[in-house]
Amino acid sequence: MSDSRLLGADEATFIAAARSGDTERFARITERHRRELQVHCYRMLANYEDAQDMTQETFLRAWNGRESFKGRAALRTWLYRIATNACLDFLEKRNDRTPVQAELPDSGSEVLYLQPYPDRMLPEDPQESVVARETIELAFIVAVQHLPPRQRAAFILRDVLGWPAAKAADVLDLTVASVTSALQRARVTMREQLPDRRLDWRSPATHELSNDERGVVRSYIDAHERNDLDGLTSLLRDDLRFAMLPEPGTSVITAKDAVDGWVSGGLFQRGCDDWRCITTAVNRMPAAALYLRTPDDPAYRLFTLAVLHIVDGKIAELTGFDATDKPWLGLPPALPAGESPVVGESGARAAVTEVTAE
Repeated sequence: MSDSRLLGADEATFIAAARSGDTERFARITERHRRELQVHCYRMLANYEDAQDMTQETFLRAWNGRESFKGRAALRTWLYRIATNACLDFLEKRNDRTPVQAELPDSGSEVLYLQPYPDRMLPEDPQESVVARETIELAFIVAVQHLPPRQRAAFILRDVLGWPAAKAADVLDLTVASVTSALQRARVTMREQLPDRRLDWRSPATHELSNDERGVVRSYIDAHERNDLDGLTSLLRDDLRFAMLPEPGTSVITAKDAVDGWVSGGLFQRGCDDWRCITTAVNRMPAAALYLRTPDDPAYRLFTLAVLHIVDGKIAELTGFDATDKPWLGLPPALPAGESPVVGESGARAAVTEVTAE
């Protein structure tokens, strides 16, 4: 019986492309896995740009090691093995030069290299999208970063992707007992890091934003555009968790203190600032892209991205990210003055009703 009859069609096609040295055909076969591999790398690294780099590194390693693929495992599994080990190699180098923790939201410590993940770059496959719902929220991604690298990999493979222990052990080149032990320790840490409301990461929610949540996002944008500090204050919980990355330090503060701090820090000039905002979605969470126009500028310039976690009609967590020079967010770098801030095909959403958490 020929090899192709023993293998799945995807694996047989891949081996044929590898043996022929057909780079274009090889790229077409591996490219279909790009989005899920990039999300996997993002969970491992918490940084969108690093995840992009490691996904590209995965494809490079796959091409260089193409002769080693014999079809004994599925192509997808083989690529996940490469991606996981590329991330582990990267983490070993990054942890040598970058402090992993400082003070942080939800857990009392911060991941300074955290970046948002644009919803438009999530897998299009419905099953993969459902898996991504709870396990790509910022609080979850931050909590995962508290796990040592191999524990992190074991946890993601077993509890996020749902792989059996033997398959995860094969990818990590560990025994089943070692993977099981790592997973048990990882679960303990995750429960320590995540708030009670987010502990059930293995039963992802698929609901859209409620009308109340949409209303809060709409009100947040309206308050910014009108420089309505009282209105903004009323939207924030008194135990607001606020972080502005990559600056260190997360505060749990009252709504009034939060707004007063933003004013004293120059974010608002007591009614003089001219803002425009558009809605978008990152990490399956509603977000507002904030554009600021200075008096001598004809356009509104992209300033920051505010990612909101809404609980009982109030903003419980607000994580701000510097949005400048990040084209991968899919946001226009500027909005013309005097025009309604509508975004077309860039990946951002012009209406709050379009921001969903499917």
